[in-house]
Amino acid sequence: MARIGILSFAHLHAESYAACLKQLPGVEFIGVADENEARGRQAAARFGVPFYSSYELLLDRKPDGVIVTAENARHLPLVRLAAQAGVHVLCEKPIATTMADGRAIIEACRQANVKLMIAFPCRYSPAVQAVKQVLDEGRLGEIYGLHATNRGQMPGGWFTDRELAGGGAVIDHTVHVMDLVNWFWRSPVTRVFAEVGQDLLWDIGIDDSGLISFELANGIFGTLDTSWSRPKVFPTWGDVTMEIVGEKGFLQLDMTAQMLQVYSDRQGAVNWAHWGSNIDLEMLRDFATICTSEKEPSITGEDGLSALEVALAAYLSAEKGEPVRLPL
Repeated sequence: MARIGILSFAHLHAESYAACLKQLPGVEFIGVADENEARGRQAAARFGVPFYSSYELLLDRKPDGVIVTAENARHLPLVRLAAQAGVHVLCEKPIATTMADGRAIIEACRQANVKLMIAFPCRYSPAVQAVKQVLDEGRLGEIYGLHATNRGQMPGGWFTDRELAGGGAVIDHTVHVMDLVNWFWRSPVTRVFAEVGQDLLWDIGIDDSGLISFELANGIFGTLDTSWSRPKVFPTWGDVTMEIVGEKGFLQLDMTAQMLQVYSDRQGAVNWAHWGSNIDLEMLRDFATICTSEKEPSITGEDGLSALEVALAAYLSAEKGEPVRLPL
């Protein structure tokens, strides 16, 4: 039995993770700790688990693992607390808002000999895994380039607070796709050029759109549309798509396309009903296994740092108006 708790309910993904913990056989959802008492108590009551007014109180319950879903800038102190308590960690993406904090998170877990996993659930999509298999088998031959998107809804709240989030749409949506690029080819990004737009779509005082061009060490060239361009009524949180061009073929990925369009007179609306796999559930199933076995994390802190570096390089490139070479 894996005993898992949640530290902070600040991130939107915490809701899905909590629901998954309640569904998973062999997992005990031991509770929610949150410095925001009203938010934490409401979440704990919704899922029928104890609320803890301090993170230390939950860690005193000696869980096998915790999920850190605080604001991006507050990941480091919570990961440190968990590591010092000898508890394995699943940290929400991005790993941090700075490379220094990201490295400190990795080092804190290394020194405490606890496992650190970064929450990149896209790797658990069957469609994404099928693409990975095609690439690993070399069925496309030499890869020339790719175009990717991660276009979602504007989340509001602290996501538009530069100090807490580390940026806007670019840091929020770049990391998912760049983790897939890293996983597919295991070739570091060597150069980034980006244009970043602020208040182009929403009057929020922070970047809401971006277009990133990048080059890998193996010569593959790519572009990424990373934006909060979906309206509030859009039926999914966003999209993750990729078009890959190779010498032997062309491959298209649309990760969120497993939907049925439902016309309902009762609701007086048109909705999309998801029928595909729950990628959060599969990620948490993997994390639970990692917490109670010798298995190492499928997605490491270094993976999180690599994805973050591209987002930070995009901001730097946009500021300078020129390409930026990595590592930063």
